[in-house]
Amino acid sequence: MESGPAIFAGAAFTLFGAGLLLWTGTRALHRAPVAHGVHPAAAITFAASMGAAFVILGMWCFGRV
Repeated sequence: MESGPAIFAGAAFTLFGAGLLLWTGTRALHRAPVAHGVHPAAAITFAASMGAAFVILGMWCFGRV
């Protein structure tokens, strides 16, 4: 019964993190701003680290199943 919420949370975190990493990589590749008004290197670093953190959190949720 408890595996249902863990699977949902793991899927949500993993999909969001992967989407954030893909979006950040695409924006950086095209040299488009990741966040307006922020230094590009700082925005790319922060967004990529948050994307990786969400993917790791999703994998941790899947490991709890």
